[in-house]
Amino acid sequence: MDSQDDKMSREERLAAKLRENLRRRKGQAREMRESDADGVSKPDTSR
Repeated sequence: MDSQDDKMSREERLAAKLRENLRRRKGQAREMRESDADGVSKPDTSR
């Protein structure tokens, strides 16, 4: 059923999704830092 090529392409797709997610989360963190520096307060959602 699964050949080595199919498995590699699945692993490559997963790796690409992980990189995309990391970039998105880094961007979100950057936006939060910048908004905090601008004095914009965010509601505390840690509870």
